[in-house]
Amino acid sequence: MTTSFGAANTALLKDPKLQIPSFVHGGLLRPSSNSLALTTTITTRRRRHTHLLSSSSSSSHVIRAVSTPAKPNTATETKRSKVEIIKEQSNYIRYPLNEELLTDAPNINEAATQVIKFHGSYQQYNRDDRGARNYSFMLRTKNPCGKVSNRLYLTMDDLADQFGIGTLRLTTRQTFQLHGVLKKDLKTVMSTLIKNMGSTLGACGDLNRNVLAPAAPFTRKDYQFAQQTAENIAALLTPQSGFYYDVWVDGEQVMTAEPPEVVKARNDNSHGTNFPESAEPIYGTQFLPRKFKIAVTVPTDNSVDILTNDIGVVVVTDDEGEPQGFNIYVGGGMGRTHRLETTFPRLGEPLGFVPKEDILYAVKAIVVTQREHGRRDDRKYSRMKYLIDSWGIEKFKSVVEQYYGKKFESFRELPEWEFKSYLGWHEQGDGSLFCGLHVDNGRIKGKMKTTLREIIEKYDLSVRLTPNQNIILCDIRNSWKRPITTALAQAGLLHPRYVDPLNLTAMACPAFPLCPLAITEAERGIPDILKRVRATFEKVGLKYSESVVIRITGCPNGCARPYMAELGLVGDGPNSYQIWLGGNPNQTSLARTFMNKVKLQDLEKVLEPLFYHWKRRRQSKESFGDFTTRMGFEKLQELVDKWEGPVLAPSRYNLKLFADKETYEAVDQLAKLQNKNAHQLAMEVIRNFVASQQNGKGE
Repeated sequence: MTTSFGAANTALLKDPKLQIPSFVHGGLLRPSSNSLALTTTITTRRRRHTHLLSSSSSSSHVIRAVSTPAKPNTATETKRSKVEIIKEQSNYIRYPLNEELLTDAPNINEAATQVIKFHGSYQQYNRDDRGARNYSFMLRTKNPCGKVSNRLYLTMDDLADQFGIGTLRLTTRQTFQLHGVLKKDLKTVMSTLIKNMGSTLGACGDLNRNVLAPAAPFTRKDYQFAQQTAENIAALLTPQSGFYYDVWVDGEQVMTAEPPEVVKARNDNSHGTNFPESAEPIYGTQFLPRKFKIAVTVPTDNSVDILTNDIGVVVVTDDEGEPQGFNIYVGGGMGRTHRLETTFPRLGEPLGFVPKEDILYAVKAIVVTQREHGRRDDRKYSRMKYLIDSWGIEKFKSVVEQYYGKKFESFRELPEWEFKSYLGWHEQGDGSLFCGLHVDNGRIKGKMKTTLREIIEKYDLSVRLTPNQNIILCDIRNSWKRPITTALAQAGLLHPRYVDPLNLTAMACPAFPLCPLAITEAERGIPDILKRVRATFEKVGLKYSESVVIRITGCPNGCARPYMAELGLVGDGPNSYQIWLGGNPNQTSLARTFMNKVKLQDLEKVLEPLFYHWKRRRQSKESFGDFTTRMGFEKLQELVDKWEGPVLAPSRYNLKLFADKETYEAVDQLAKLQNKNAHQLAMEVIRNFVASQQNGKGE
């Protein structure tokens, strides 16, 4: 039996660059008796297309399981994106990458570029260069919970110098990115990583990405349970076909033993979740329609931006702190396309509660629902958030329950979420300390990089990476605190009280020069933008201690999660940004588009009136994001349009406190330590001096 794929897909299949021998066990989903009712129900509203394609080179058949939503008044054949066909033809993510790596060219072809993502790498070129493209590769590690062993950190530090651009980048998903690796060095770098307790498998591509969890190394039972659960979910959804090890270490399996509960959950097919006898029992030949993101945390701790994930898992404990199960959120996601309203960021919503022993089965059921019903025809709409938005949460839940084999219990009540950065010094709970360090934009370089290596190597420390692009040094003895603090300060890694509050919560994606999707600057532009925001704060009279969560991305994909920021700047043209407002400091509300195509040089024209009126009209302790939501965008736009500058209070005296710049800057630095500006501190000193003279206490 053969089936037409439509003209575009037929042309792709005939492309000699995409042709490979057919492979058996491609992954036909054979529903068990428990899922037959589900199939009958769904096909009345949504067509499932399964293709059995004859091979021209073999008598065996390739079995393809593909699910796409049926569109009204269209042809019945399944339409699939080019990437879907590349995946299918790849022999479980090997071809044509394995051949392209053997060529002398500095780059790889289009199909291999898609395939290498599953191995944790993106092909890039320096967009600042003119003329011929200078190709290199970015590698992204996979570190569940952000855990990095001492050995792996030192290996990454070495690789950055030997094969990268001399820097390490901490990502918003608790991983490293290594930029600038040449194609000829890829195998050396990958094999070195693998043999030093590292992996890049699944850090990119259409499968489960790195699983987040709070990075703090607390010994509290709920934190330990959350982190172990994150690691188990990561193991459950790790590809099984061995493609990664075949390509990079010639088939040598470098893996640690998995917990038996993970193996049992992966192999369980009692509800028709698996591809029997497939090299990829959960993913099949097609893997998922798009990337898939999961985070695990404990109540109140929103260090992981829990609502931005496809699945958010929250530990629920009893009164004694003993874990009982998990609340599950579904349907979060950040990516969108400019001026295409059918694409949008979305917050996760409650799905239900599951007992602790069922969490792997529940997660697997959700993943399989997305695998079977997520769109594969148009990648803009392939994330699970669009499936849930289309179906509604009740239909989605009923389908997941068929694969889960149980009904979800009612979502348990949770306390309010709080953002936790874990910067500074903290007790771990076992007698040791940990130290959270702020890293601007997650970029470790120069003196900071050298000093971190020296400390981590000298004291044999392990580290954790945070979802806010920061780093935590773990297992520090009390006697080491002073020398470590001194060494860090000399490298510019200061205690958070000495870092501008705006910088502490700001994030930016790498953008130019290496990201091929970037429209404008983000990482390279944010330092100057933050300085301009601070200057605007001072101009309108906001205190130094005031802060706003600012996130900047070079394109609408949202890698730095700008749609959760109080002030999000999203690149939409050369030196131009969309402005998003309305997120809050605890990352529980979604921002909305306020203005389009604001030129970089015009930011103050928008921000100055917004900050000025926030200072004067806000309610008690009202955050900037909550203020903008309460005021409404129509009113805010009116304030921006009519802005003529801040209204200064009339003064009877013209006092010039500072005769020279050096004195001003010295006083300003002292003032910042007291959350004041230079003028406030100077006036306070003068008043105190005058008062002491009047009281006869002066000399």
